[in-house]
Amino acid sequence: MRINLTSWRPALASCLMAGVAAAHAGPMGFKDSTMAMGDFSPNWREAWVNHAVSPRDAFGAGGVYMRSDNKRLTREFSELTYTRLMHRINGEHSQANFWFVGGVGRLTGNNFADSKTMLAPGISADYETTRVYVSGTLRLYRAPGINHDFASVRTGFSFYEVDYDEVQPWFIVEARRMRGLSEKNEITPMLRFIHKSYFVEVGINNMKQGRFNFMYIF
Repeated sequence: MRINLTSWRPALASCLMAGVAAAHAGPMGFKDSTMAMGDFSPNWREAWVNHAVSPRDAFGAGGVYMRSDNKRLTREFSELTYTRLMHRINGEHSQANFWFVGGVGRLTGNNFADSKTMLAPGISADYETTRVYVSGTLRLYRAPGINHDFASVRTGFSFYEVDYDEVQPWFIVEARRMRGLSEKNEITPMLRFIHKSYFVEVGINNMKQGRFNFMYIF
């Protein structure tokens, strides 16, 4: 029996790209997987975990700590989340994804009493190949009398191609801003190291603050 390897290449490429995409930026993993993610800096600390119940849907929980640039205002937000892959476009050597991420939970702060219910709907999009990556995110953090809408854009490139089971180094630059807490655009160049089931990022932003991010699928 002879196997036509040429006919298998498109399917194999799609599988590899799906795995690479999961390790790059997607806010959920494959069906029945659990994803943990964290983003840590002095003014912004976020950690959450979700579980994919289908190829397009995931439910989870997380927490966010926010602090203003002048260190006077702080916020803590505990949320339940829902993630939906709204659309995916697979190319021969690329992939584009469009996501919805929504959250609801309890918000506390150092300039108001008790707690408030916060809603946090958002959308994001990403495009990637094995060598180039671009993404954008918009998320609305809203509670009575509070607006901390968040926006970010990212772009970057890999230094060289690797096999699927090898670690690949990338250079990433992100610009982000949160309304009501920052009057500056935070710009952070980072080194990213990607494996098929995780990535880690380390960098220093334009305010000379360190930053560490991670993602792991299990």
